Amino acid sequence: MHTGKGQILETILEDGQCLARIACPASLIPSAGQYLLASNASDSPLPVPLYYTDSAPEGFLAAPPIPHSWMPGTSLSLRGPFGRGFAIQAAARRIALIAFDDVPLRLRGLIRPALKQGAAVVLVSDFNVDNLSDEVEVQPLSALLDVMTWADYAAFDVARENLFRLREQLATLKQARPEFDRRVPASYEAQVLIRTAMPCGGVAECGVCAVSLKSGWQMACKDGPVFDLREI
Repeated sequence: MHTGKGQILETILEDGQCLARIACPASLIPSAGQYLLASNASDSPLPVPLYYTDSAPEGFLAAPPIPHSWMPGTSLSLRGPFGRGFAIQAAARRIALIAFDDVPLRLRGLIRPALKQGAAVVLVSDFNVDNLSDEVEVQPLSALLDVMTWADYAAFDVARENLFRLREQLATLKQARPEFDRRVPASYEAQVLIRTAMPCGGVAECGVCAVSLKSGWQMACKDGPVFDLREI
């Protein structure tokens, strides 16, 4: 973990959401799926988790939500990066990015490395998507079963309170496409970013971010926030 200072250089409205371009030392830039904890003098006592959405000069673009009080010029105290991020397998050639219940900005950081390794990319989202490469195909959430059957790697973004809905969708997939379930152990990789409050960054083990998985209770702040799909 690193600590340091950052500054908001600009705020950007995209996909109906506010992003922030943050200047910070390179050691504080999270990978896709990891997070920083950020605070400034006018914030509440709880720090704000910041996720990577894209690279930017002098730092990175942080995905929403961004506090309304943060304006260009705001100084930040930063800690991190924390947690486990996404890891696309080098052999993946058909990659699905699934924004299950929110804008896909926390998944967008995976597009550039996926294209760089020659993979085809499908983004699944029911939200408007701006500033995407022409090489990325966009499908609605209703196409999830087809896309999951097609992909050899999938990355999900879902809020903790909607995990039950994701589990229901995956159960439907197994019933409708038994061939998908048969190939999972050998050739399929998928990861899930579980969004939840993570105020302590794993320092205090406060339990606020606890997630019930097949292996038992895990802390999203340090065991995640990205988990293996098989654990869900």
